[in-house]
Amino acid sequence: MTGSENTSSFRLAYVPGVTPAKWVRVWNERLPDVPLTLVPVAPADADGLLRDGGVDAGLVRLPVDRTVLSAIPLYTEATVVVVPKDHLVTAAEEVSAVDLADEVVLHPLDDTLGWAELPGRPAIERPATTADAIELVAAGIGVLAVPQSLARLHHRRDLTYRPLTDVPQSSVVLSWPEDATTDLVEEFIGIIRGRTVNSTRGRRGPAAQAAEKRGAVKGSPRKGAPKSASGKPGSASGKSGSGKPAASKSGKPTPGKSASGRTPRRGSGAPQPKRGRPRRGS
Repeated sequence: MTGSENTSSFRLAYVPGVTPAKWVRVWNERLPDVPLTLVPVAPADADGLLRDGGVDAGLVRLPVDRTVLSAIPLYTEATVVVVPKDHLVTAAEEVSAVDLADEVVLHPLDDTLGWAELPGRPAIERPATTADAIELVAAGIGVLAVPQSLARLHHRRDLTYRPLTDVPQSSVVLSWPEDATTDLVEEFIGIIRGRTVNSTRGRRGPAAQAAEKRGAVKGSPRKGAPKSASGKPGSASGKSGSGKPAASKSGKPTPGKSASGRTPRRGSGAPQPKRGRPRRGS
């Protein structure tokens, strides 16, 4: 693994449908002096960008080239079928691949599901992108199976979608070049996995070091604070370290107080002056 002392920023790639906002927010809170730059990338170009060092890490979809790239699984998305709002399949809460047997199922060139066999009937041509395929669905040419996040990304008022069962799903991973696991990459891995800023797992990166410095400053004694005879900070209120009133220099209790340092109260057994009117003499 290599260090990151000379790295002034962190470059994070992400493919369409992936939303890195929550992790970026935590990064900005922990490492405000290290800018995080987001780099959008097409799924087909993600591997090449990571291998060539164009970014430090990426939120991408499987598969990735595991011979040179490391990957941490994050989540697997549900697959949905996008159809016009008046399509027959909208009557059901979910549909299966068998239900699409009579439908033209579009297969864009940037597909991320990795079909072994596409359901339904094939289109005459494959659309170049998922966005192009969405336009064809709106035109009534066919239907489209995609990860749910892409259906949301390309939302249109005249289209809707339903969960599609018994079909491939898309998995999202954090990936980076295995021979370029820098301190900043470790920091982002910690954020992805939910580690706290003071976690001892992995390296002691910039965030943990900054937290230690802040803790050291907060824990330092204030200047001018009174100290006890032992040299430790104490109180100037006249009380000893045990919290009891201090005795006088002679070692005797302060006048007007009992040996315990407390003023006698009425009813405690101490003689009290009599009250009432003086009696007349005989």
